[in-house]
Amino acid sequence: MTSTADTAPAAPRAKRDRTHYLYIAVIIAVALGIAVGLIAPDFAVELKPIGTGFVNLIKMMISPIIFCTIVLGIGSVRKAAKVGAVGGIAMVYFLVMSLVALAIGLVVGNILEPGTGLAITDAVKETGHAQIDSEAKDTTEFLLGIIPTTIVSAFTQGEVLQTLLVALLCGFALQAMGNAGRPILRGVEHIQRLVFRVLAMIMWAAPIGAFGAMAAVTGSAGVDALKSLAVLMLGFYVTCVLFVFLVLGALLRIVAGLNILTLFKYLGREFLLILSTSSSESALPRLIAKMEHLGVSKPVVGITVPTGYSFNLDGTMIYMTMASLFIADAMGTPMSLGEQIPLLLFLLVASKGAAGVTGAGLATLAGGLQSHKPALVDGIGLIVGIDRFMSEARALTNFAGNAVATVLVGTWTKEIDKERVDQVLTGRIPFDEKTLLDDHGTGGPDDRAGVPEPGGEKELAKA
Repeated sequence: MTSTADTAPAAPRAKRDRTHYLYIAVIIAVALGIAVGLIAPDFAVELKPIGTGFVNLIKMMISPIIFCTIVLGIGSVRKAAKVGAVGGIAMVYFLVMSLVALAIGLVVGNILEPGTGLAITDAVKETGHAQIDSEAKDTTEFLLGIIPTTIVSAFTQGEVLQTLLVALLCGFALQAMGNAGRPILRGVEHIQRLVFRVLAMIMWAAPIGAFGAMAAVTGSAGVDALKSLAVLMLGFYVTCVLFVFLVLGALLRIVAGLNILTLFKYLGREFLLILSTSSSESALPRLIAKMEHLGVSKPVVGITVPTGYSFNLDGTMIYMTMASLFIADAMGTPMSLGEQIPLLLFLLVASKGAAGVTGAGLATLAGGLQSHKPALVDGIGLIVGIDRFMSEARALTNFAGNAVATVLVGTWTKEIDKERVDQVLTGRIPFDEKTLLDDHGTGGPDDRAGVPEPGGEKELAKA
């Protein structure tokens, strides 16, 4: 008896130690990447495929994870109206926060006026026009693009919103099937375990991906670009920090009673992953797993996180506001408030249409200016050099906004286990880095609170 009791806690401790070393390796890799980028910039740029390959490995897991999460969540709910309520509350919140982010960027941009005095050369103009993405979609094409060509193409094309639509339809269908759908739900649950285990294996390549990504970013930007555009960069970073800690932090404290620093400590490894890859998508699967582990119900997580990655882009909103004002000032044609507001509202809509475009921040800005104020496109070349460094702040802010949104929507819909949240954030229920799921059997029934089982219809069935 005694030996069994002594052995039980040893396994999770060993797993934590291993992943701890993994993320120390990521930090070292980031530092090495920056050093290589500064010492040998030409060689560093050639390392870009390494970082891109790692991000692509994670992206390939996003669609199956979203599908399994939503199908399991909705299939376990008795009332379809509750899922609709979650989606409605999430979309209203996303719209309001996007407007708040735009307003904050507008105020700071007008105060700093960072673009004043810069010169626009012919080379800068050509670089700016090259950023216009011919594949960017308008709002109508974007909405029609949510419907996949076939039910399978949603997974093969890597479109998050297409996967979301198919998962919602399958979830509601299984919900309507009742007991007949339970064997299918159990099958989906096994697939989810497999997918998360594969993701956990991929994460061991994170140090290599982080090294390649940071070396390429540092090598391509160069020190000169950082010096000349330091005011814009610093202003943008400070604005993002203020938005996250003052606006989101206040909301999280008032609505959910949580300290945002405690939540961010819980998500520390995800922030490190985003920082090292410049991509918030690299942390999307882990955010889903960690929000479920935290105690937010599967339908809330499954709907809020994927839609938030397309519609709740707080960092991108701030970026587009400040970049637009910067370019207008640099070109000697500062915009009046009457010109700024319509442009930014237009960009608010345009950003939704280009959510799936690679390098969406710069591509969206270029496409939006081309449609609304073509003269400003000439100045986009000014910020190309530092865009990747600004994308770090964009990605971190977008991720923070979606993490907070998930907790807030869960609180508003009463689909969050507050007792479990306290236990998780204080470390009493550690996150399993090996499986990314609470199915390893190290604890009792309470360890799966907030994660409904197909046969049992746990937390959500009470609704």
